[in-house]
Amino acid sequence: MTPPTPSAAAPLEVTDDNVEPSPSPSTLKGNESRSPGRLAWTRFKRDRTGVISACIVIFFFVVAICAPLIAKLYGKNPYTTYASQDPSLLDPFSYPAGANGGMSSQFWFGIEPQLGRDVFTFLIYGIRTSLGIAVAATLLTTALGVVVGITAGYLGGKTDYLVGRIIDILLSFPSTLFFIAFMPVIYGLFVAPDENIPTSLRAISLIIVLSAFGWASIARLLRGQVLGLREREFVEAAKVTGASPRRIVFKELLPNLWTPIIIQSTLMLPAFVTAEAGLAFLGVGIIDPTPDWGVMIQRGAQFYTQDLTFMLFPGLSMVIFVLAFNLLGDSVRDALDPKSKR
Repeated sequence: MTPPTPSAAAPLEVTDDNVEPSPSPSTLKGNESRSPGRLAWTRFKRDRTGVISACIVIFFFVVAICAPLIAKLYGKNPYTTYASQDPSLLDPFSYPAGANGGMSSQFWFGIEPQLGRDVFTFLIYGIRTSLGIAVAATLLTTALGVVVGITAGYLGGKTDYLVGRIIDILLSFPSTLFFIAFMPVIYGLFVAPDENIPTSLRAISLIIVLSAFGWASIARLLRGQVLGLREREFVEAAKVTGASPRRIVFKELLPNLWTPIIIQSTLMLPAFVTAEAGLAFLGVGIIDPTPDWGVMIQRGAQFYTQDLTFMLFPGLSMVIFVLAFNLLGDSVRDALDPKSKR
C-alpha cells in the first residue's frame, strides 16, 4: 500500500531567518566602483605629510596672488625708500637703527640696509615674481615635453631617432652654464647694448630659456611610455576600427599619461624656482629694484655680517616652499601610483 500523495505542496513559511536583508544605500555606495581619480584623492587625503605640504603651497600661492591687496592693507610698497623720508631708520653706517633689522609695528620684517625699503612688501612681491616665472616655465615646458614625447613615441622610426638624439644632446648640456650664457644673447636680440632691459623682457626670456632646456626630461619619459602603450590591445583595436591618429593620441594614449605628466610637473616647478632665484643671484635674471627671491638673497649677501634679517626671510621662505612642494610631489606620486609608495 503506497502512502497517500499530498494534493498540494505545503506553503513555505516565511520568517526573518530565511529572508536576505536588502542592502542599505550606504552599503551600495561603499561597494560601487570608484574612478582612479577618486581612489587617488582618497589615498592622498590619508597622507598627512602631503596634506600639510599642500596647505603650505596653497598659502604661498595665495600670498603671491594677493600681494597687491596685502601691501595696500599694510600701507607700504616694495619700491619706496622709507629711509629717505625718515633718516632715523638707519644708523650712521646705513644699517637699520632698530633691533633685528629694524623690525617694529611699523615695519614687520624690518627695513633693507642702505636703501631702507620695507622688507615685508619686498618679500611678498618677490614671491609673486618668482612663482609667476616658475609656473609659466613649468606650463610651457610640460606642453613642449608632452607634444614632443608623444609624437616621437607614436610615430617611431626616423622621427623617434632624431628626437631621441636631440634629447640626448640637451640632457648632456650643463644647464646652469648655458642659462648664464644664453640670457645675454636673448636680451641682445631685442634690446641694444646701451639700453636698459625691461623687466617684462627679462621675465619672458627666463621662461623661454628654462623651457628650452627643461622639456627634454619629460619628453624622454613620455616617449618611453608611448612606446609601450602603442603596442597594447586597445590601441590596436582603435586602429582596426579606423580611428585617426588624432583620436588615438587624445582618446587612447593621453588619458593613460596623465599620471607621469602630473608627477613630473609637480617635481619640475620647485626646480625652476631655485633656478630662477639662482640666475637672479648671479645678475642674469631679474635684477634690482624688481622684487624677487634671488634679488633679495643677492642683496642680503652683501650685508649678512651686520644684518642677517634681510637675507633670512627670503632664504627661509624659499626653503620652506621648495621643501613643501617636493614633499607634495612625492605624495602626489604615491597617490597616483601606489606601486611606487615608499
